Amino acid sequence: MNIFRDINEIKFDKRSVLTLGTFDGIHLGHQQIIKKVIDCSEKEDLRNLIITFHPHPRKVINPELNLKLLTTSDEQIEIFRQIGVANLLIINFTKEFSQLTPEKFIKNILVDKIGFSRIVIGYDHHFGKGRGGDVEFLKSCSEKYDFKVLQIQPFFIENEPVSSTKIRTAIETGDINKANKMLGRTYSFSGVVVEGDKRGRALGFPTANIKLYDEDKLLPQIGIYAVTVEIGSNLHKALLSIGKRPTFYNEGSIIPEVYIYDFNDDIYGKEIKVNVIHKLRGEEKFNSAEELIRQMNIDKENGLRVLNQIKELTN
Repeated sequence: MNIFRDINEIKFDKRSVLTLGTFDGIHLGHQQIIKKVIDCSEKEDLRNLIITFHPHPRKVINPELNLKLLTTSDEQIEIFRQIGVANLLIINFTKEFSQLTPEKFIKNILVDKIGFSRIVIGYDHHFGKGRGGDVEFLKSCSEKYDFKVLQIQPFFIENEPVSSTKIRTAIETGDINKANKMLGRTYSFSGVVVEGDKRGRALGFPTANIKLYDEDKLLPQIGIYAVTVEIGSNLHKALLSIGKRPTFYNEGSIIPEVYIYDFNDDIYGKEIKVNVIHKLRGEEKFNSAEELIRQMNIDKENGLRVLNQIKELTN
């Protein structure tokens, strides 16, 4: 996959099919759009190109919202690569860029600098200053600039249209099952294993504390989850705790930490990827360490019951 971070790096080619968007999550709706781009490029022998933006436009236009991301830039690149995207342009999104009108974006960037004959667009996509550009606007420009618009309808899961907003809400409320269905894959995050206070080890449940690679990455709702973790090329069953550990601390930062089943290797400083499968329960404050240990043993059994249903872990 060719990755471009500057519009001037791309060679002009009128025989191109493209799509554009933030693609946060690259969920099943996004995948439907991207598949159409790839299919069209193969059938008509066109260059396929995905145009996305970094940082996320809402983080530039509305920084006060402190938006958390479903996919970091590195995660997006890897998913695009896996899907089969041939060319990816990542535009540096600035306040100045946000003032570009829809027509100037089409004319100055898409038509004059990149070149295209087909554009694939989602049913509800908006672009340009004030989000003034949409499917109908593109159609109104198509004859003037000689291109065709291919509109993609929403993708439904259980009679509900898939969207990044719905997935973000599901993750924030602990509905990981819904989020994973809409994503078409297991929600995950990555980081490096760092030293903690080793309290879990003292309780008989040694845990690995994780420092996220990107602080803008959205963590699931506080609670206990059945997960798998990837360390190098190895996949392990594990439990994930996200919380402030209220049994021992009255306040503090939210920390993601994992307990890996049947594992005692030294992994400090190593990269770890956590795949979030299912929420087991919320975070609780216990009256004693003994009470917490009893609950952790219950979590261990419940987590195994969930994880043993995963085919690649039981073969």
